[in-house]
This record gives sequence, structure tokens and C-alpha cells, in this order.
Amino acid sequence: MNILTHIARLLVSVTFIFSGFVKLVDPLGSAYKFEEYFGADVLNLEFLSPYALQFSIVLIIAEIMLGVTLLIGCKPKITVWSLLIITLIFLFLTWYSAYYDKVTDCGCFGDAIKLTPWETFYKNIILIALIVYLIIRVYNIQPILSEVFVERVSLVSLLAFVFITYHVLKHLPLIDFRAYAVGKNIPEGMLIPENAPKAVFEDTWTYHVNGEDKIFTTEEKPWNIEGATFVDRKTKILDEGYVPPIHDFTMEREGDDITDLLMQKEKLMLIVAYNLNKSTKKGLTKIKEISDKALQNGYTVYCFSASTEEDYLQLKKEYGFDFDLIFCDETTLKTIIRSNPGIVTISKGTIIGKWSWVDADEVEL
Repeated sequence: MNILTHIARLLVSVTFIFSGFVKLVDPLGSAYKFEEYFGADVLNLEFLSPYALQFSIVLIIAEIMLGVTLLIGCKPKITVWSLLIITLIFLFLTWYSAYYDKVTDCGCFGDAIKLTPWETFYKNIILIALIVYLIIRVYNIQPILSEVFVERVSLVSLLAFVFITYHVLKHLPLIDFRAYAVGKNIPEGMLIPENAPKAVFEDTWTYHVNGEDKIFTTEEKPWNIEGATFVDRKTKILDEGYVPPIHDFTMEREGDDITDLLMQKEKLMLIVAYNLNKSTKKGLTKIKEISDKALQNGYTVYCFSASTEEDYLQLKKEYGFDFDLIFCDETTLKTIIRSNPGIVTISKGTIIGKWSWVDADEVEL
């Protein structure tokens, strides 16, 4: 039984450490996921959206710290009960996402591993079973060395995790698991293989028949029923099929899609700002300096934003920018770079470099 306890302890601790780490290196990704959960069409807790980043940081550090304390055997009773509580919260969120089809990727492993809500739900069921077993056998969980040693390791770990969080929020993620990482080619990421599985849909039809609304499948062909009147049609995705790593990327200029044209540029710099009204003034000042140098070095420079042309023209006049605006979806821009504004250099579709505005002085041209 003691061996089983150690196996369960190892499985749970490694899962939580890995899950916490992949989110720790990119806490903004988790914050965006919280904003999605807090949205009106999910949990309808929009008043919590301004605190999404704080929720993200607290949850990430709690998750990875609980994994560490379980692994080294620090405060086992507090640790295993805390693990149960946090996993029950995750279980509810993943069940809600899966049952109501609200959030297609819960983000439990950040961008490192993509799981469907139902896959994550069943993963949490297994974790809860292991944690309950650990609660029953908690007296078998002993410190790997002395109490003083594991407490010091826990404290050092906490300080290290807080420092990493501060560093990546100020700069960029330590490890980039996204499809827009340095070295990735954007056009290649948008390709769909010839033999790729196609999406499978199911339609349900509502027709008014004999004085009442009835629901039919496509196979029942309700449009052939005499006297039936169409009311509504709903489409459900049974299988998404193959979804390319990059699937919502466009570059629009005055209503025209110029993606193909810009992906052929040998020297392209994008000033990515998902929302110009939320960009820091200090950051925009630095952007002016680096963009001037880029233009002098033969780069084509654009502001890549979801903001309006009017918002940009106002800032262009204020800061003296010598480049124009191209439009893209806000979610895509947040995925490309975790900085507002951020700097991305591209050569013939391949991402060469990414920098936060804080590191604008380090941009390689």
C-alpha cells in the first residue's frame, strides 16, 4: 500500500508541476482564458474580467506550489486537501465547458498540450480519485528529508516562481508553445494537408407541423412534409476535423486582404498592439524609435492591431509614426505576442524575432 501511495503521490505532483509550469512561463495566456470564462456567454461574471490576470497568477502559483509540496512531502495534510479543492474547481469548469460547449480549450496545460473539455474533465476525474486515495493514506506521505529542509525548499520555490512570473510579464514567455513562435512559418502553419480529416456537422431542423413546432433530423427531410413550415435550423459540430495551427490569421488594409503580399516581404516589422487604447505611452515612444531604425534599414513596417483607423491616426499624429495600420482579430494578436505593444520581425513568412516593447533596444535589425 505504501508503494501505491508513492506512485499516486508522484503522478499527482508531476501533473500539477507540469501543468503549473507551462502556464507559469506564460501567465497572460491563462489570464485571457479566465476572461473567456468570465464572459457573458459563459459564466456571466464580467465584473471579474479586470482581475483575470490576478486570478491567473494566484492559481498558477498555487497549482505548481502544491505539486512541489506534495513531491517533497511538505505539510501533507494541508497539501492534499488543497489539491482536492483546486481539482474540484477545475472539474466544475471543465464539465461546464464540455456540457454547454462554451470553451473549446480549457487551457489546463496552457499552449503546450491541447485537450478537449471532455478529455480534461476525465483527466480531472482520475486526479480526484488519486487525491482521495492520498487523503486516506496521508500518513504515508513523509518529507523526503527533514521538515526544515522541505520548508526551505518550498520557500525558495515560491520565490523563484514569483520571480519568473514577474520576468515573463515584463518581457515575454520563457518558452513559446504557440504557433507563432520564433522560427515558425506563418503560411506553412495555415496549410491543410490533402488527406486531412474534414469537419463533421449535424443539422437539426425545426418545422411547424399540425399546429406545433417539431424537431427533425436531416434524414427525415421535414421539408417534404405537406403543410410543414420552416422555423429554424441548428448546426452542431460532431468532429472539427483537422484544424491547422494557424487558422485565424489575416492582414487587412482598408478592407483588402494583403496577407499573401506581406508574407513575401524579406524585411517586415509588425508593431503588434491588440488594443492601442491600452498600450502604454512609454511603450509607444520606444516603438517610434525602433520603427524609425527599421525603416532606415529597409524594413516594411506596419502597426498590426484590432483598433480602429481613427484610434491609430490619433496616435500616429501624436507620436509621429511613419507607418500605416493593418487590421487583424484581437484574439489572434494576443496569441502572436504577449505584449501590447510588441515587436515582431518576419522574413518571407517566417518569424525571425519577437520582443516586448520593454526590450525594444535589443531588437536585431
